[in-house]
Amino acid sequence: MQTLEAIRTRRSLGKQTDQVPTRAQIETILEAGTWAPNHHLTNPWRFVVIAGQAREEFGRIGAQSKLRRMESEGRDTTGEEEKLIAKALRSPIIIAIGIEPDPTAPELEEIASGAAAAQNMLLAAHDLGLAAIWRSGDPMFDPAVAEWMGLSGSGTVLGFIYLGFAAVQKEAGRRTPFAEITEWRGWTDDHDNHA
Repeated sequence: MQTLEAIRTRRSLGKQTDQVPTRAQIETILEAGTWAPNHHLTNPWRFVVIAGQAREEFGRIGAQSKLRRMESEGRDTTGEEEKLIAKALRSPIIIAIGIEPDPTAPELEEIASGAAAAQNMLLAAHDLGLAAIWRSGDPMFDPAVAEWMGLSGSGTVLGFIYLGFAAVQKEAGRRTPFAEITEWRGWTDDHDNHA
């Protein structure tokens, strides 16, 4: 697949079958993540592949953060834990993505590298014919989830890629045309003549 085609045709697909991608496919996706731009070559990204029964464990830990928030808002949590745990079972594989920032690098640059790694992984999954969606939510901000992932106190969870095979046909994408969100400063049409 050509790069620009992959960028334009990739879609977030959360409805997935129970079919599990191969280890080789998952390793290809993880390796793609490590090729993300990283200004200081600190390799800040950390990945946790969650499969089988570990998904339920992840769901149970992740559910606690939302339950605490709901309780603090005075909302009824009856039956919510089971629903939240079930969300972790929507895909056969979850790749949790975090970063361990290097103290010599600006943290924002490390986070940006982690986000670039996630995008590389989503594009790699698409290239392999897999369905993937990058999810966030309450667990992303919960120190207990970061600890479960093995991150230090300075580590940051960037989200979770739910990975599998598509259970539905993907829809055509829509984006705001770049011309509506772009300013050109100092550019003249004469630049094209010198390319």
